[in-house]
Amino acid sequence: MEHFDVIIIGGGIVGATLACALGEAGAAVALVEARTAENSEAKTTRDPRVYAVTRASERILRALHAWETMPAGEVFPFTEMEVWDAGGGKALHFDCAELVEPCLGHIIEPRIILTALMTRVSELGRIHLLRPARFRQIRVEMDEVLVELEDGRGLSAGLVVAADGVHSPVRDALGIETREHDYRQSSLVALVRTTEPHRSTAWQRFLPGGPLAFLPLEDHWCSIVWTDATEAVERRLHLDRDVFHAELGAAFGHRLGEITDSGEREAWPLRRRHAVHYVQQRTALVGDAAHAIHPLAGQGVNLGLLDAATLAQVIIEARASGRDSGELRTLRRYERWRRGDNLLMMSAMDGINALFSNASYALRTTRMLGLGVVNHSGPLRHLFMRHAMGLGPDLPDLARARSSMDAKG
Repeated sequence: MEHFDVIIIGGGIVGATLACALGEAGAAVALVEARTAENSEAKTTRDPRVYAVTRASERILRALHAWETMPAGEVFPFTEMEVWDAGGGKALHFDCAELVEPCLGHIIEPRIILTALMTRVSELGRIHLLRPARFRQIRVEMDEVLVELEDGRGLSAGLVVAADGVHSPVRDALGIETREHDYRQSSLVALVRTTEPHRSTAWQRFLPGGPLAFLPLEDHWCSIVWTDATEAVERRLHLDRDVFHAELGAAFGHRLGEITDSGEREAWPLRRRHAVHYVQQRTALVGDAAHAIHPLAGQGVNLGLLDAATLAQVIIEARASGRDSGELRTLRRYERWRRGDNLLMMSAMDGINALFSNASYALRTTRMLGLGVVNHSGPLRHLFMRHAMGLGPDLPDLARARSSMDAKG
């Protein structure tokens, strides 16, 4: 039986971030990951699925010394956002210059972030990476948690954290229920090339079936996220490439000219999930194991990184004061800190999706009025931008600016 301070099950971006934060603070961590490095990090072709990493998430990754190891040519900043309704009206425009920020965020492939974090994991001697490894069972006792792996190894710790994704086997094993809602939508992702340059701008058009986003990569290339009714998405997955290009260009209003090339298309069904509890005695959930959100604002991974930074802070502060970081009364601080913010973001995304993803004339008028008000109000536009950048008022320490250099990016 190997003993650790914390066992993290799930070595994706959120789990690895938590491991690095705890390892930097001197905690002994077991990071249990089912996938091999070849399956999770070694892909060499560009992934059509990307993350819009907020400024708050950038700060977390910088603080953990993972940001600087990501190749500059694989990290694509965007300085502006353009949002408009297919029903008409003026576009809502965001520009980082208004907030004296170098950018609004960065578009990055998941594997680039994960590779940087795993490099950091390998450098921190207090983190023991077990890969490939799966848990067989978990037994929570009064003073510790016992984890048995499928290969027969036994681990014990004062706390186990589930970072194993939206279908979390750990969450199920712990008996933590979720509240769920089927959006009856799916998101299609693909890499596309346009005749017009994207100008380092993130573009989003609201269509009756759901939003269509173009996220800027290199040169004339973008990653698209096209959300629509699941049946429509399934049909588009199998369209002839030229037909797909024509349909996509029309849906986007040819904002960047014609679509001249594209890569493989993938799609995911959308379902909201929210755990009834984030914590129990000696157990906690982070990231997608705790919540799954509508992707229209690209906030999923960013919420997960804030979960990891917050839980790390709660654990580190408890250890520094001599308290048991696995006790329920300690862990409830993390739950109070994050569950309300996550629920607010989930509800906001659901409200925006419901307001914009329909053809109602009355709601279209309301949408145009609302976009116009925000566009012509500097304070409102700045508030929206700061929230899109993840710069809310109640951030964990890792997500706060630590110097004037950080504030300048």
